[in-house]
Parts: sequence; structure tokens; C-alpha cells
Amino acid sequence: MRKILTSMAALAALTATASAADLPRRALQPVPAPLPVFTWTGAYFGINAGYITSTQDTAYTAGTLVSRRVIFPSSYTSTIPLPRDGFTGGGQVGYNYQVTPGSGFVVGVEADAAYTDLKRTRSFQSKVIGNNTYSQSGDYLGTVRGRLGYAVDRTLFYATGGFAYANQIYRGSLFQFAGLPPVFFGTRSRTETGYAVGGGVEYALPTDSFLNVFHSNAVTVKAEALYYDLGSRTVPLLPIIGNFGSFATRFRNEGVLGRVGLNYKFGSY
Repeated sequence: MRKILTSMAALAALTATASAADLPRRALQPVPAPLPVFTWTGAYFGINAGYITSTQDTAYTAGTLVSRRVIFPSSYTSTIPLPRDGFTGGGQVGYNYQVTPGSGFVVGVEADAAYTDLKRTRSFQSKVIGNNTYSQSGDYLGTVRGRLGYAVDRTLFYATGGFAYANQIYRGSLFQFAGLPPVFFGTRSRTETGYAVGGGVEYALPTDSFLNVFHSNAVTVKAEALYYDLGSRTVPLLPIIGNFGSFATRFRNEGVLGRVGLNYKFGSY
């Protein structure tokens, strides 16, 4: 009897062990994948548009005149405002590097070129005889600038500064009557160089934005303001036949622009 009971207990123990082995094991919960953290690191290209205006906008003329037929004062000066403003639009390329993803410092470099509608011509009655006419125009402005900013997730606040260049065409004519050539005339066309400084704010839209036509890692929108200074240029005004003397006009090349832009960023989330 004792042997029978012992055998039955052993059989029950083996059956329980086998049943336990057949039970499903408790699976470990999968570790959730971390959400990607946005970073401004990467190359980008885009477009911009805005408004530009000159800040130093006077044409200053000085010189002396001697004529065989008409007696003029030995010296002459004039100052005339020559304000210019208009539309600007173009494109830019650049690269940013964010030191720490999420929030942190961002350094970068950007190059841009834009059309500028900066043209102005003005005439007025001279203090001597006839009319004086001045004109200054430029149809493009470009910069190569460094950028330093601080990002708060998808918002970037930045300062910028660097090299600036633009073409300028200058003209001046003195003492002119209708239908007759001026007594003095001069013109010059040059690419002027200088610097630009400013700042702005940029925001990264969701990747699935309808604006993301290039399927980039991010689409960003920005607003910025720049001040540029390309120095001054003195243009000699040469005498026409029958007159003697020397004149020159000094033109200034400074201004500010405000613009908005759209960028497509590649390289990292």
C-alpha cells in the first residue's frame, strides 16, 4: 500500500511539472523606441523676398569751373538727397551645426544673392546755370555670412554678419539746358564690397508640411533684417569741349533690408 501511495505521489509531481512547462511564459514588454529629437544640423537651400531701402542717400558734389564764354564762381558745391527703395528677392544656401540636439547653440554659414530694385534719378536747378542731374542704381546684392544662434527645439534665434557685395551704376551731369549737352558729365559702373550684419528668427515646420515639395528632412520659415555698408564712391565729372575745371560727386552705399524666407533642410532629422 505504501509503495502504491509513493508511486501515485511521484506521478502527480511529474504531471504538475510537465503542465507547468507547457504554460506560456510571461513575455518582457518591448522597450519603446525613443522619439527623434529635432536638430538644426544639416545643409539647406531656399528662397527669400522682402523690401530694401537706402539709409545714406545724398549725392555731394564739389569742384571749380572756368569757362571762356561765361563767368562762373571759382568753386561750387551742392548736396541733393537721392533716396532709393524697392523690392528684393533671391535665394540662399547654407549649412548649420547644432552643438546639442533639442536646445542648444547653433553655428553656421550662409551665402545669398538677390535682385534689388534700387534705382533713383533726380534733377534740380543748379545755383549757377542750368540743371544738375544725378542717378544711382543697383540690381543685385549678395552676402556671405556666418550665423550664431540658440535653438529652442524647432525655433532658432540667430545673429549674422559677414561679407557683402553689390553692383552700382553712378551718373552725374552739371549745368545742362534742355536739348544741349551738360557742361560736366561722368558715369561709372562698379561692383562694390563691404559688410552686412543683422539677425532673425527661424522656425521648422513639421516634416509632412504641404510645403515640403522636395521631401527634405525639414522645411523652415524665417524672418530677418540686415544692415549693409558698401562704403562710398567718388565719380569724376569731366568737362565737355569748351570748358575747363574739375568736379566730382560722392555717392553713398548703405541700407537696410527686411525679408522672409523658406528653406529646405537635408542631412538629419
